[in-house]
Amino acid sequence: MTKKHNFYAGPSIMPQFTIDKTIEALKDFAGSGLSIMEISHRSKEFQAVMDEAQALTKELLKIPDGYSVLFLGGGASTQFLMIPYNLMNKKSAYLNTGPWATKAMKEAKLFGEMVEVASSADKDFSYIPKGYEIPADADYFHITTNNTIKGTEILEDLDVAMPLIADMSSDIFSRPIDVSKYGIIYAGDQKNLGPAGATIVIIKEDILGNVDRDIPTMLDYRTHIAKGSMFNTPPVMPVFSALQTLIWLKDQGGIPAIEKIKNEKADLLYNEIDRNKLFVGTVAREDRSRMNICFVMNEEYKDLEGAFLEFATGKGMIGIKGHRSVGGFRASCYNALPIESVQALVDCMQEFEAAH
Repeated sequence: MTKKHNFYAGPSIMPQFTIDKTIEALKDFAGSGLSIMEISHRSKEFQAVMDEAQALTKELLKIPDGYSVLFLGGGASTQFLMIPYNLMNKKSAYLNTGPWATKAMKEAKLFGEMVEVASSADKDFSYIPKGYEIPADADYFHITTNNTIKGTEILEDLDVAMPLIADMSSDIFSRPIDVSKYGIIYAGDQKNLGPAGATIVIIKEDILGNVDRDIPTMLDYRTHIAKGSMFNTPPVMPVFSALQTLIWLKDQGGIPAIEKIKNEKADLLYNEIDRNKLFVGTVAREDRSRMNICFVMNEEYKDLEGAFLEFATGKGMIGIKGHRSVGGFRASCYNALPIESVQALVDCMQEFEAAH
């Protein structure tokens, strides 16, 4: 059987360690004789899972005191709503770098004045805006660090005068970050952490409690901080799987080691895109994502797009079709993707080039 190379954008490839440990827990969790699917979230066995997942997140990301780590349901899209609900009194500021940022901005408009400080929509989100000004009276500034659909990425920790809020759904744990520069970091688990169903939120506690409105209990971050993510039943199995990935990340050498191999994978594929006469990248080189690598056929070979997709799929490349709004191809090179899979895609591109 042809080996499969998983380039899906999410849900996406998981470490084999995470898959194996989850399978074991589905059959018998922590020697309890029960499946992880049927264990009480109030049991001491699962409490230990939650405690370790929060502690390992703090260790791997070097999270300073004064921050809480939450594992919540609802996906990252629910955070689009929770953030302005908890933080926005009169004005918020957003950097618009793609469809997910646009969705977050839509929710913020429900709570007051939402200022779009800059946008790359004029060039189909193919670059990261620079040189913009953030209103000094904004309650917070929101960025989306990686543009999953279009393929751009912010690779620095910004210095701003208000709480910095970052959607890191597709690049969290892929590079060291200075958490102290952020008010909230949030990410859906289904790209670099675990199966769909859980969302990780890293939040600076002292930015809360400053809005005038009443906040519904389930949408108030303070509710979940006070109860250690256990106010209601958390996504038990996804949290367990996320813990296994955190253990795996530590065993790989931590975030610096992950960043090194991430850059090697990205350089390998981008070098081939730039060399191969059949293909061309779709975004500004200085803003290229290291996670979601987007490319299309060169214009003169456009009629070969379908043929290449069929050829690559036959070689075991799964999930490389570009997002429906973009077309072309997208190789999502998340942390769990081995460099051998990227090399296999490069080999596939070279073989197709030789034939055409």
